[in-house]
Amino acid sequence: MKAEVREIKRQFGEIRLFPETLDDLWHLSHLVGPGDLVFATTFRSVEAATDKIRPEKVEKRPVRLGIRVEKVEFHQHTNRLRIAGVIESGVDVSSHHTLNVEPGFEISVIKRWRSFDCERLKRAVDASAYGVVHVVSVEEGEAQIYRLRQFGPEWVTTITAGSSKGADTGTRSVLFEKTLEVLTMITGPLVVAGPGFVKEEFADYVRRDAPDLAERMLVVETRRIGRGAVQEVIGQGVLDRLLGDLHLAREVRLMDEVLLRIATEGAVAYGINEVRRAIAYGAAETVLVSDILLRNEEVTGLIEQAEYVGASVVVMSTEFEPGERLEALGGAAALLRYTIGSPM
Repeated sequence: MKAEVREIKRQFGEIRLFPETLDDLWHLSHLVGPGDLVFATTFRSVEAATDKIRPEKVEKRPVRLGIRVEKVEFHQHTNRLRIAGVIESGVDVSSHHTLNVEPGFEISVIKRWRSFDCERLKRAVDASAYGVVHVVSVEEGEAQIYRLRQFGPEWVTTITAGSSKGADTGTRSVLFEKTLEVLTMITGPLVVAGPGFVKEEFADYVRRDAPDLAERMLVVETRRIGRGAVQEVIGQGVLDRLLGDLHLAREVRLMDEVLLRIATEGAVAYGINEVRRAIAYGAAETVLVSDILLRNEEVTGLIEQAEYVGASVVVMSTEFEPGERLEALGGAAALLRYTIGSPM
């Protein structure tokens, strides 16, 4: 993501945004919301002028519109973000229009930029400095490749060769060859994960046949395979070593700590009401909120109150397992400085 601050006064103002990847569109789906004003150059039907009473045809021409946002929809599989609302500036004022935002489509957003909005934007801008991380889970007879989006792991493909039991050396070579053929088309860091020695043999194969890829490869031992291996890779902090500060790794660690404190009756609160009480007591140290609750004014007010008392706020993606766990706890949780006991 590229961003240019045009003017900000007392948290309100305009930022020009230039999404470059699918991850950036996902970030925008949480940065832009109902009530915001979005400017963009888009195509809209304009009647062609003619000498006749009725125009012969309707043309679509590029126009600069300002849309008061009513709805935002992130379409992961079509690589598109749809921003719908009412035109306030430009042609056909008061009509409805939908902006189809794709990578490379520039928009300007005028709104009140809350602290967690600014944190998300900074994360999106910082992430653009790195290539997308891929994880390949390798076992006997099968390899699964995942792309680590900032909203969670995205399955790319599964490659099989022979049976998973008793595969011979020839079958394994076929698997390695087919897997490497796919991996040579990716850019950015690569993590080779899995239990046992098969992943080590595959790593040696990569070092021998694709030394350029091997230079950005890291081998990690995991107990699980497939998506479970990806989860372990993130949980071990491997991505921190690759990218310095990837939000997913932090989400995994924080959610693990929440569940541990719940299991041991430690200093933790979960559910909107309990988190609100912890914030009111000044006990909240870190507040976790699911991203789907950010459209709720009650929750955004709660976040502002948490920041006012000095608590850090982390927005969790429900596209990823830690965010799903948080959603099951009511969408909010807090790690506390001290226990506060049950309400009377």
